[in-house]
Amino acid sequence: MGGQACVFYGAAEFSRDTDFAILASPANLARLKRALTGLRAELIAIPPFAAKFLLRGHALHFRCQHPEAAGLRVDVMTRMRGVEPFPKLWKRRTTLALPDGLVCDLLSLPDLVQAKKTQRDKDWPMLRRLVEAHYFEHQARPRPAHVRFWLQELRTPELLCATASRHAAATRRMMLRRPLLKLALGGDSAALAAALAGEEQGERAADAAYWKPLRAELEALRHARLK
Repeated sequence: MGGQACVFYGAAEFSRDTDFAILASPANLARLKRALTGLRAELIAIPPFAAKFLLRGHALHFRCQHPEAAGLRVDVMTRMRGVEPFPKLWKRRTTLALPDGLVCDLLSLPDLVQAKKTQRDKDWPMLRRLVEAHYFEHQARPRPAHVRFWLQELRTPELLCATASRHAAATRRMMLRRPLLKLALGGDSAALAAALAGEEQGERAADAAYWKPLRAELEALRHARLK
C-alpha cells in the first residue's frame, strides 16, 4: 500500500520500507506474528502490537534483522483516513504476478491514491504521478470508469482540462462531487491550478485533524513507558 505499490503502478519511487494494509482479525494477526518472527522483526516504535491500536488507525513499525532483509522496515496498518474498510479494499485489490511467480496483492489504484492524501509533502507529487501514469496508459481507449477516476483524481491542470473537454457530459455529472471541474470544463488552467492547490490544502488539514488525537494517544503511551 506504499512506495512498493507505486512502483508496480508505474510511478517509480525509491522506498526505504514496505507498507502493508492488513485485516486485524485474531487469526490474521497470529499469521503476521509468525511472518515477523521469520523475518526476525523487532517493534521499533509505539504503539505495541495489539489489534486495538490498528483498529483505531495507528501504524505498527518493525525493523527486520534476518540477513536477507537486514534493516528493512515494515509498517502495518488496518485503518486509514478516507479509505474504505479492509474487506472492501481486499475485494477490489489489484493482483500482479511477478516473473519469478510471486503473486502480489496491491491496493487498487483509486484506493492507493486516496491513501496518499496525507499532510506529508512527499505524497502529493507521487499521487499526481500515479494518476498521470494511469492516464497516459489508457488515454487512447478509456473506459467510463477510467474517465470517472481521472475527473475525480487528476491533479495536472492541462490533463484535467483535456479530459473535461473530451468528456463534457461526464464532467458535468461530477461537478457536484468536485466543483473545480467547472474550471476544467471552461479551460481556465490558471484558476484550476489555484483550485487544485486549495483542494490539496484542505486534504492536508483534514489529515492533520485526523491524526491529532492519535498523536496525543502516542504521546500518552510514551510518557507511560518512561514512568
